[in-house]
Amino acid sequence: MSETLRLTEALIARPSVTPLDEGCQALIADRLRALGFVCETIESGPADFRVTNLWARHGNGRQPTLVWAGHTDVVPTGPLSAWTSDPFVPAHRDGKLFGRGASDMKTSLAAMVVACEEFLSANPQPGIDIAFLLTSDEEGPANDGTVVVCRELQRRGERLDWCIVGEPTSVERTGDMIKNGRRGTMSGKLTVKGIQGHIAYPHLAKNPIHLAAPALAELAATVWDQGNAFFPPTSWQISNIHGGTGASNVIPGTVVIDFNFRFCTESTPDGLQQRVTDILARHGLQPGTDFDLAWTVGGLPFLTTPGTLVDAVREAIRDETGLSTELSTTGGTSDGRFIAQVCPQVIELGPTNATIHKVDEHVPVADIEPLKNIYRRTLERLAQQAAA
Repeated sequence: MSETLRLTEALIARPSVTPLDEGCQALIADRLRALGFVCETIESGPADFRVTNLWARHGNGRQPTLVWAGHTDVVPTGPLSAWTSDPFVPAHRDGKLFGRGASDMKTSLAAMVVACEEFLSANPQPGIDIAFLLTSDEEGPANDGTVVVCRELQRRGERLDWCIVGEPTSVERTGDMIKNGRRGTMSGKLTVKGIQGHIAYPHLAKNPIHLAAPALAELAATVWDQGNAFFPPTSWQISNIHGGTGASNVIPGTVVIDFNFRFCTESTPDGLQQRVTDILARHGLQPGTDFDLAWTVGGLPFLTTPGTLVDAVREAIRDETGLSTELSTTGGTSDGRFIAQVCPQVIELGPTNATIHKVDEHVPVADIEPLKNIYRRTLERLAQQAAA
């Protein structure tokens, strides 16, 4: 059994359902301290939802810094009876390692740690700093995890140059896809106001659903931007509509529409919000009088164009696997959105993601060592570039 596989299994065996860490970060910190890392635990959140974060750094803080980022928490398992084997007892079947977190993302964490062990053993004075930023609040609300640590690092003036987030980004084989950016996410809750009344006397009422419908049709048909070479166009989608009393003879007094933007770097939150307000106004709806609209920006888009980090990762993947990796910005959000606010180059690279959040989550055992080697090769390339 390889050291990476051994550590992966040890992490899977800890039932760290968000926001619990269950000692995963302590296990990792012990190994990092043995390498000379200075480790710091940063806790945050209320007593009934306490989040554990680890910040660890190797180096003097004055050299270029590579940050390994990830999360030790996992999503709930669902019914245990649906699993072929206990989700927190690592199991091997048909060349695959099964367990909750196998793909998302305990294999990545183990590969990061062992890659650093091998790299620092061969390069005790590497010429770059190496850091770890781990949280137990990525699968949860994400209010007390990476975002809290990033604020603290910014307050301290810590130097961060490159970051690799261990999210499972691969499709068929480890290394065939990396994420060099993610779209932003912004949600809106639109409450359109009417006058409740008997459905047989519509002249005595005002139906908010009818008031909203023309504006919603235009919003759904609007082209918000054209995207760019790295991002698809911004999208707008309704997720929920709530209106009515449940009775078939009552015109509702209000209708509530929940919607979401997934937006690229061609649009901004302020710009999108103004365009929505303008469309509502074109259909006779005025803020305060006819509607209320509350906004929540869940994350800004980020993009790392080809350069030092992307090139180093691509070369490491090619040398280890022979693959020409694809750059992608598809999918949902990740903690990369927080790190990108304090670190100029952020990418995501991890194992295949076909079974994440599913029953019988697994990762091919044959992909584990190559992932560790890709991480180590990336360290080697960045150190070489820093020394040049």
